[in-house]
Amino acid sequence: MGGDDPQGAPRDGGDAQEETAAERTRIARELIAGVRGMSPSQMPNALCRTCVSLLPVVSGLSISVMADSLDLGVVLCASDEVAARLAEIQYTLGEGPCQEALRLRAPVFAADLTRPPDARRWPLFSTQAAKAGAGAAFSLPLGGTGIALGTLDLYMDVPGFLSGDQVRTALLVADAVTLAVTALDHASSDPEGVVTWLAGVEADREKVHQATGMIMVQLDVSAEEALLRLRARAFAQGRTTVEVARAVIGRTLDLRDD
Repeated sequence: MGGDDPQGAPRDGGDAQEETAAERTRIARELIAGVRGMSPSQMPNALCRTCVSLLPVVSGLSISVMADSLDLGVVLCASDEVAARLAEIQYTLGEGPCQEALRLRAPVFAADLTRPPDARRWPLFSTQAAKAGAGAAFSLPLGGTGIALGTLDLYMDVPGFLSGDQVRTALLVADAVTLAVTALDHASSDPEGVVTWLAGVEADREKVHQATGMIMVQLDVSAEEALLRLRARAFAQGRTTVEVARAVIGRTLDLRDD
């Protein structure tokens, strides 16, 4: 998808490899510069802002990481409300590009969410994504072969494709984000390890796990069913899964009332 120069002449293998290596180095330097000097709590949003600057063709993006169980994804950072909403919609509905990218361990692109084949592929997600303000969505898995660390999720506010060079850049950004997410958590200079940059994400995961456990007991259902009930309530109310989990834990919401 991206082997031609602007004049349309094919690049030979050596030139393409050199360009990819130079692009990889540029992306790594910009990501490092983007988070340099940030406190652990500031790093996720700084990483997100830098990714947006590296991918100006998209309207926004989010980065999500996966829990070890319950098929739970938590949004690490989002560039705007639309990007955050798109991620939550997919985790709530259990369908969409990011869900498929995780399953396939491969990039998944939906250039037009308003028409088939994308609208037919994910009918619920496509409808909700369009309402949220997205015309196209692209998801790239984070992690190596056989590993599902999370996803880098991009969107455009109107339908559209990524060019070959833009796909290459997006893949290199995803590779760099993978390294950042796995490495920066160990970069704290605090010898006690009191605060890490993923602390907020871990806390959100724990809230969802705790709420899921409470629903299991209250409704006498399996963990999978309890999580499905939690996500369904979040979707129905236009809230995030974490927000509904907090309400369950705080006993301001009881799913037994449904």
